[in-house]
Amino acid sequence: MKLAILQAQSPSGDADGALAALEAALGAAAAGGAAMLVAPELFLPGYNCRRHGDLAQPLGGAWCEQLSQLCRASGCGLVVGLPERSGGSVYNTAIALDARGRMLAHYRKRQLFGAAEAAQFARGERYRLFAFEEHVIGLLICYDVEFAEHVRALRSAGADLIVVPTANMLPFTHVPDLLVPARAAEMAVSIAYANYCGAEGDLVYSGGSAIVGPDGAALARAGTGPAFLIADTATAAQVDAAKLSTQVADFRPLPPPDSGA
Repeated sequence: MKLAILQAQSPSGDADGALAALEAALGAAAAGGAAMLVAPELFLPGYNCRRHGDLAQPLGGAWCEQLSQLCRASGCGLVVGLPERSGGSVYNTAIALDARGRMLAHYRKRQLFGAAEAAQFARGERYRLFAFEEHVIGLLICYDVEFAEHVRALRSAGADLIVVPTANMLPFTHVPDLLVPARAAEMAVSIAYANYCGAEGDLVYSGGSAIVGPDGAALARAGTGPAFLIADTATAAQVDAAKLSTQVADFRPLPPPDSGA
């Protein structure tokens, strides 16, 4: 399956600008033969605009309908982040749509990063997986993928591709450079990591978006500026078995340590 990633500057609260950027990127992805485009965390309306509580919409709201229309018009699926209002709570959510604009899954971020996110969002409580093309795809958001436990849980549940909208900023360049390939290699799962670039308010984003195979090898990788990636994803069956970790099958947990000798 061909997968596309959009690495762009944050729309900074400009929802119309975000939708226009997604329309252009979906068209380019479809023209390149990609079945799905992955955009960054909270791309509607931008990560650091600090207005998510005011702008959040329910699933199925106006933004979701506009995104659905864009997918239908382009013939390309989409994973993108947005603030979701549900009851009295607001969530940092990623949604997955197919090429006909149908919602395949939504995932609410579990690992909120820092005081700003904790003040704006409630924590998600469930993993989400969905079937798409030849893959079983799991969703995580940014800081989530830095926890090996979350990647293990999705891999153990059957995921062979994990898609991660993100808003990783400086100085945390080790995340795309080291942690994402390590998570892919140790669990023998592909990871698509879509980040911002440029500055937004007091944040400077690190770029480094990547599509990584189940052996940890980069199939496509961006630098620090605007980028558009397309690559064929890989399943474990398509990679040299000698390069694949067997940690999922081999793991043998120990009981918690005690204070004895």
